[in-house]
Amino acid sequence: MLIDTHCHIHEASYPLDSLDVLKRAHHAGVEKLICVGTNEQSSREALDFANRHERVFASIGVHPHDTKDGWTEVESIIRSSKPVDDKLVAVGEIGLDYFYTHSPRHLQIEAFQAQIELALKYNLPIIFHVREAFDDFWPIFDNFTGIRGELHSFTDTQKNLEAGLQRGLYVGVNGISTFTKDKTQKAMFNTIPLERLLLETDAPFLTPTPLRGKVNEPAFVKNVAEYHARVRGLSFEEIATATSANANALFAL
Repeated sequence: MLIDTHCHIHEASYPLDSLDVLKRAHHAGVEKLICVGTNEQSSREALDFANRHERVFASIGVHPHDTKDGWTEVESIIRSSKPVDDKLVAVGEIGLDYFYTHSPRHLQIEAFQAQIELALKYNLPIIFHVREAFDDFWPIFDNFTGIRGELHSFTDTQKNLEAGLQRGLYVGVNGISTFTKDKTQKAMFNTIPLERLLLETDAPFLTPTPLRGKVNEPAFVKNVAEYHARVRGLSFEEIATATSANANALFAL
């Protein structure tokens, strides 16, 4: 069994037929997947999509890029679905992104803190998006206690990997790990403990090798799993079993 812990196939802009995508995912052995919201509307759509399909779950939150457009509806979405709706499994993706400046930093920080508070209030794990912002991320993170979550699409330094592991976080890897030419990144990916590793696609983005050029979809998480099994000298079944157990433990799927 495989689990794609991060995709965006629920969004209206996703270019493939969602039913066909779900069929291909199931055929590839992807038994569960999480659709991740990036703004208020996308979050509503993720939860609606999850409720219409078996073995599909949702995470809701406002991505740092979109914080300029508001995040106050996130709690009402949570309240409307909890505690009866077991399809809502996380808050995210939330965090800080200083690589781009689509939203001012002060708004990113305000939204980030507010959404951490919501995750803790409703006892939900968090999917973190952090890009070139760890100097601000860790002090904010450390102001809270009891956070559970993962560093989504992690490509940063060994130092920040160790910081995340010390804080009990899981680490999500996707197609980037299969096609990066950065030797330091490659080495870092190989040091993520198996018991903290999560697999994701981030579909439609970051299509793994050898499928570069195609629109990414959850079925392709199998290629990510195959890559990590090969470079770690493990069987495909070992990677699939461990990463699925991790996803089930964090997100209570």
